[in-house]
Amino acid sequence: MSGEQPGPAEEHWQAPSGAPAPQPRYGEYAPGSVPPPPPPPPYGQPAYVQPGYGFGQQPGWTPPPKPGLVPLRPLSFGTLIGAPFQVLRRNPKVTVGAALLIQGVPQAIVSLLIIGGVTILFSRADNASAADQGALQAGAVGWAIVLGIVSLVVSAVSTSLLQGIVVNEVARETLGEKLTLGSLWRLTRSRVGALIGWTLLLSVALGAGVFVLAIIAVLLFAGGGAMIGVGVAYSVLAGLGAVVIAVWLSTKLALVPSAIVLERLRIRDAMKRSWRLTAGFFWRTLGVIVLIGLIVYAVTQIITFPIALIGSFVTLLVNPTGLGASASDPSVGQVFLSQLGINVVSTVVTAVIGAVLAVVQSSAVALIYVDLRMRKEGLDLQLIRFVEARQAGATGLPDPYQPAEHPAGATAYPGR
Repeated sequence: MSGEQPGPAEEHWQAPSGAPAPQPRYGEYAPGSVPPPPPPPPYGQPAYVQPGYGFGQQPGWTPPPKPGLVPLRPLSFGTLIGAPFQVLRRNPKVTVGAALLIQGVPQAIVSLLIIGGVTILFSRADNASAADQGALQAGAVGWAIVLGIVSLVVSAVSTSLLQGIVVNEVARETLGEKLTLGSLWRLTRSRVGALIGWTLLLSVALGAGVFVLAIIAVLLFAGGGAMIGVGVAYSVLAGLGAVVIAVWLSTKLALVPSAIVLERLRIRDAMKRSWRLTAGFFWRTLGVIVLIGLIVYAVTQIITFPIALIGSFVTLLVNPTGLGASASDPSVGQVFLSQLGINVVSTVVTAVIGAVLAVVQSSAVALIYVDLRMRKEGLDLQLIRFVEARQAGATGLPDPYQPAEHPAGATAYPGR
């Protein structure tokens, strides 16, 4: 042995052949070493995790699609209150135009005929001789009765037409479709007869009920004596009972026009359909209808009150001391024309506002119908499938509002 110590180079491991072990290049690992863990992903990117068997990527909950007026899911109470007013904003040419053309203008014309005819006849009666006054006043009353009946018929027809147009408008807006008035009319015209029949049936039933109650009250009061007290008690109780029954029936049957138009049912079948859909949702349906009615009433009063106030000031300016015979008083013609003009303006404005707001009320009922079918029959799933197929380019799709033979089931989604 030489006693020399090995140098630093001799301390490194050598292969059996005596050649030095190769040094790892950049990015490689030395033999026998353990590789370090993989570097972290860049900021903001999730690390990749190898999925296990049977587990794929689990996406988070996404809100339901909203191709048009409302999201395709069961509607909240707030949506049912707000969406009817959006119907006017989304397609004003059709909704406002239909309201004015179908209901506003006819109602205004009939109202003007009633006001003008009765005012003129009574004015002539006031200036006529005593022998002619009775005949002229009777003629004015007869004119008012005839035009009143005409007004009821016009109202029934126009209301039915407007309901049908609005129901189809709401149904198509829910799918994201914006149709013209002509297209909506083509969808509605085959159901006009059933709609008018339903409106007349309601009017006859209401009139018959009031007539029967009134006859009983008259007979009780005619008995005199103690029967008068009985008649008063009967009138109060019968009136309250009639209101309760009317509210109950009108709520249970509120969806009849929607079923007639969208499902193309007969009146009797549509009544059964509305009765079943509102089962379990009576108070919710009533709440939406009442609240929308209160909002519509408040808006109407806000708009018409200034007109009535201006009319009072005009009458006061034209005839400050009341109509008299003195020379300082305005002529009968001035007072008559001023009052007639005020009545005409008030009538026209009221008819127009009433027609436009009738769209809101009809839209609310149509949305209640859509909501209840979503909750009970899974209509939202049918609508989603229809929208997806349409976006994929499919044509000739069946009407999604036609009830399926096997409903898809009630919809449940997070957050409800």
